[in-house]
This record gives sequence, C-alpha cells and structure tokens, in this order.
Amino acid sequence: MVGVLGALVPVFLVIALGAGLKRSLLTEDSHWIALEKLTYFILFPALIIVSIARADLGGVAVLEVGAALLLAILGLSAALALLRRPLSRVLGLTSPSYTSLFQGSVRWNSYVALAVSGALAGPKGLAVAAVALAVMIPALNVLSVAVLARHGARSSAAPPRMLAQIARNPYVWSCAIGALLNEINVILPAVLMTFVDILGRSSLALGLLVVGAGLRIDSLRRPHAATFLSCVLKLILLPAIAITLGVALGLRGVDLLVVAIASSVPSAPNGYVLARQMGGDAPLLAEMLTVQMVVATITMPAAVATVTYLS
Repeated sequence: MVGVLGALVPVFLVIALGAGLKRSLLTEDSHWIALEKLTYFILFPALIIVSIARADLGGVAVLEVGAALLLAILGLSAALALLRRPLSRVLGLTSPSYTSLFQGSVRWNSYVALAVSGALAGPKGLAVAAVALAVMIPALNVLSVAVLARHGARSSAAPPRMLAQIARNPYVWSCAIGALLNEINVILPAVLMTFVDILGRSSLALGLLVVGAGLRIDSLRRPHAATFLSCVLKLILLPAIAITLGVALGLRGVDLLVVAIASSVPSAPNGYVLARQMGGDAPLLAEMLTVQMVVATITMPAAVATVTYLS
C-alpha cells in the first residue's frame, strides 16, 4: 500500500501543480501549446526509445508476461471497438469523446508502473517492467493512433490517409527505433544516450503539468459517465483479465506481480497530448486521468494483494 501511494501521490501533485500554473503563472494558452508540442514530438519519443533500447529481457518470462498483457489489451480494445456505437449512444459520446474513452481504458502510465515495480520488487521488478514496456508501448500507441486517425476530429476514413497518419506519428516510429536498437544490440556513444535519457526523463514532469493545465476543475465536481466507465474498465476489468491470463500461463512471483501492476495503473498522461494533437476530446481525457489517479489508490493495492495471495 505504501509503495503504491508513494508512486501515485507525487504524480497527482504534479497534475495539481499544472492546474494551478494555468490559473496563475502560465495563463496564456500559447505557453501550453508549445509544451504540448515539445512533449509530443521530442521528449516522450526520447523516453520510448531509451526505455525499449535498454530493456534487459534476460531471466524474465518474456513470452508469458508479454502474452498476458498484450492479450488483455487486445481483448479490451476489441470489445470497445465492437461496442462503440451502443456505448456512444448510451453515454452521449461524440467520435472524439469515444477516442478518449478508448485511451482512458487501455493505455497505461509507465512512470507509475516502473516506480511501483521497483519499490515492491527491486531490480527484478524493473527488469520485468521493462518487458511490459517493450510489449505495451508499441501496441498501445499503434492502437491509440489508429483510433484517433479514424474517429478524432481530424480523422480521415480513407485507409491510405489513416496509414499515413499512423506512420507519421512520433510515438510509433520511436517504438520502432527503440526495438531496432534493442534487437541489433548497438552500443551507442554514452554522451548520446545520456542526452536522449535526459530528454526522456523531462517528459514525465512536463506531460503531467500539461494534463493539469487541461483540467476543467468544475467538471471534477460532476464527472462524465464515461469517466466512471473508464475507471471500471482500466482499473478493475483490465487487471482482472491480465492476472487471469498470467495465472493460466503459469506466471508466479515477481512476473505475476508486475503484470498486475502494469495492468492496474491509471491511464497515461501522454495520451492527453496525443488527443490534443490528433483531435481527440482532451478535456474529457484529462478528467479521466485525474479521477483514475484517485481511484487507483484503492484498486492498485487490491490487485497487488490478489497476486500476492495467488503466488
């Protein structure tokens, strides 16, 4: 419980700081647009490249951990795609709002996952979390970009244009670069890796500040129904599916623990920046991120306790 709260509370405080800065020090929209673009095109892609390139997959049940997480994500994504029309009708969602429900339900906050995995399981936990990172980041970014390309405010129904949008997305090509560097095991100059690492680390703070700046405080008093649904799907259903798959695949101990952590963390702040850039409902997603951060203080310890019992 302490380890989970220790990772969640600082994240929540940075979001709150962003909300305060938008209303006091950095009140101009142009300030936050510039930070969004910097995070979207440079900082978070740098984090993706470094994280995947450095992932040490030795001694980890790579196939089982990857399969449990990936199958859970694909299953929930398929359900959301099949139920898009009835969900949109019942919840009163526009197409851009649906993209926020999708991102809020399937994406994961890798910062929190790494922090909690390291706090609860040490170096082995970080190694398993690196596997989760290498598996989930490419899949989730391709899925999210595809959904936004199809249903966002700037969407195009023509398949060639959709594929072009996906191919141009910096999150997708940074995943490809990181995976290539990991596979060919190229030793890059230390100066270059340190440079990219510094850029990547800065994406955490700036991404969370941008999420806070996008919050509509009044909406938190009466959250949208889609926000509550995203909490159920992301914080309860997705970890239940992933843990069940992990147990079925024979995972135990730290491997199963990290599967539980990676699947039960709140959604990712970089999804907000992606929504802003590709025409999603960014304010709704910011609301989801904030509410999920609070709810996760209850659901994440429950997921961790479940796998501790099963192991």
